[in-house]
Amino acid sequence: MKLVFLGTPEMAVAPLVALVDAGHDIVRVVTRVDKKRGRGGALSPSPVKAAAVELGLPVSHDPDDVLDAVADGAELGVVVAYGRIIKPHLLDAVPMVNLHYSLLPRWRGAAPVERAILSGDDETGVGVMRLEEGLDTGGLYAEERVPIGGDTTADELRATLSDVGCRLLVDVLAQPLASWIDDAIPQTGETTYASKLDKAEFELDWKRPAVENHRLIRVGGAWTTFREKRLKILAADLVDGTVVPTMVQPEGKGPMAFDAWRNGAQPLPDELFGDR
Repeated sequence: MKLVFLGTPEMAVAPLVALVDAGHDIVRVVTRVDKKRGRGGALSPSPVKAAAVELGLPVSHDPDDVLDAVADGAELGVVVAYGRIIKPHLLDAVPMVNLHYSLLPRWRGAAPVERAILSGDDETGVGVMRLEEGLDTGGLYAEERVPIGGDTTADELRATLSDVGCRLLVDVLAQPLASWIDDAIPQTGETTYASKLDKAEFELDWKRPAVENHRLIRVGGAWTTFREKRLKILAADLVDGTVVPTMVQPEGKGPMAFDAWRNGAQPLPDELFGDR
């Protein structure tokens, strides 16, 4: 099948590669513009652009170039974490499917993996859905459930969901387009929205239940303060209702084992993790 692929982050790379490996003809890859990184301001491509260049695929930063892809024979658009709303005139030009990492309609929106962990969900999933004007409102072509363990990190969950999603996507697209494109099953159930995490949400509050802080650490990026400096909590165990850090990163330093950091910092009993 001739496809136009729209995606941006690392999680969208594996589906792109899977489609190429399955023999599909990617006539155009659309992704975000290069971003400036570091003090020198050098431009850095999105993970999808970097992968597409390596695969020898044509890349565009303008979503309207979907129309050029259609002119070149694209029969279907595949969207994976593109990060921008697809405008109606593009949806009118070519049918599109979206690989979404949740059990829709639970966790529509930008951060379904993170919100599932933070809410204590014991399962999530992957769906191949019809893309519509509404936010993740389209019907489903395929869906598979994935359990979330009590210690599963967001990175681990993303890897599992990516593997499952690639398989689902390739299986759906292996069938003739006309045999399934009009047969999406409408979503049912209560709708919840996975808004993008705000920077303030990553600060640990030691007055909250330990299980909530542990979930935040599992999402990644959690931090606290120690002697007026930021201390990232990279990994932790939940033991008898208490968060026990295992890996940390002090401000201005690299990751290290928590015990090694504690031996050097020598915190007093009442100055680490609130007053617990």
